[in-house]
Amino acid sequence: MTSFPRPEPPLQKGALVQLVKDIVGVVLPNVVLFQYNPEKLSHTITPWNPQEVDQTQRGAQMPLVQPFSPKETFSLALELDATDALEAGNPVAMVEGVAPQLAALKKLTFPSRGLFGDLVGSATALAGGPSCKVERAAVPVVLLVWGPGRILPVRVTSFSVEETLHSPFLKPLHATVTLGLDVITPDNFKCKADLPQKIAIATYSYTRLIDDALAIVAQAQAAHRATGLPPFM
Repeated sequence: MTSFPRPEPPLQKGALVQLVKDIVGVVLPNVVLFQYNPEKLSHTITPWNPQEVDQTQRGAQMPLVQPFSPKETFSLALELDATDALEAGNPVAMVEGVAPQLAALKKLTFPSRGLFGDLVGSATALAGGPSCKVERAAVPVVLLVWGPGRILPVRVTSFSVEETLHSPFLKPLHATVTLGLDVITPDNFKCKADLPQKIAIATYSYTRLIDDALAIVAQAQAAHRATGLPPFM
């Protein structure tokens, strides 16, 4: 009997997706798909501490008070490598290396009017065009997509790049980008909620729903180990 290899499930790649309304009037995402999923993803949760003096200096509150969602942070390192693209004869990689990927990641930290809007704005500034309009700059919403069960709105809080290999034209061929990300909760969007922010709120609620469902699964699996515990447990 001939045996065939069992097909493996396709690898889900992580991504960072920046949501911003462009000058064309629609939300055009800046999608940064991970070339390689990070080997390590650090996740920290810091509960709000009611024992500390709050900003109004009114002193400590009840020990079980939790008026805000806990602060969540992620840290990860992304590896960018142009080797495969160079071997395949990719013309962009041959000229620019991994510079386009670095540029897309860097845009996550800057205020943006969209990919096309930023391009027009930079060209206008280079040409010496007027810029008298005062605007309150804000970075667009970024979604951390880590599989179908974890999609969270985040803000990039730290960004460092280590370039370890360059082309003869000093274009980076290999780089490691270390990112720090703070999760943004729906409380941060109370004053304004445009389409990108509504999407961010929906993804946050969706991920919390998945967590709640998984917690129920964990309780069901642990039920058979509860024998012998006090009845109030």
